[in-house]
Amino acid sequence: MVFLKRAIDLTFGLLLLILFLPVMITLALLIRLNMGKPAIFTQKRPGKAAKPFTLLKFRTMSDDRDAEGNLLPDDERLTGLGRFLRKYSLDELPQLLNVVRGELSFVGPRPLLMQYLKRYSPEQARRHEVKPGITGWAQVNGRNAISWEEKFQYDLWYIDHWGILLDLKIIYLTLVAVIKTEGISGYGSETMTEFMGNGED
Repeated sequence: MVFLKRAIDLTFGLLLLILFLPVMITLALLIRLNMGKPAIFTQKRPGKAAKPFTLLKFRTMSDDRDAEGNLLPDDERLTGLGRFLRKYSLDELPQLLNVVRGELSFVGPRPLLMQYLKRYSPEQARRHEVKPGITGWAQVNGRNAISWEEKFQYDLWYIDHWGILLDLKIIYLTLVAVIKTEGISGYGSETMTEFMGNGED
């Protein structure tokens, strides 16, 4: 079953990468003109077994800083173009390359930040038993508009019930959610609030 999942990821990852290449080139040029370089945002994220990999996304924020040289809050750095890219999940397109390289699957728990690893409970850390995904069960059940506790519950439910038919259902529901632009922002924020640990989120 794992081999079949990887075969599907690789086949459709390559096809979609080729199909969306003109769109990705256009978006990269728009980002360069709007925000400067680089057009691609890279960040280390934990993959399967918490092994780090470099996640790729289109850049959505400026590098604006305050008088002391500190980066402004995310909400203030998110540009109009960046907000558009996030609204329709276009910022995720470079992750097709992560899928082809075998670092991501199309479906799985979303890869979070490296600093969160030490904040997980043993049960929450189970989310790294499988390969992370571009989309997942948590994303189609609220995306960024649900709490961290709910997000982890959905991730663990997916791990315990995974199957090809469930993956296909999640992909379909993801397309519906993207079209409806549902759950993009966290509560009162353009981005999801930081996970500070159990009982602190």
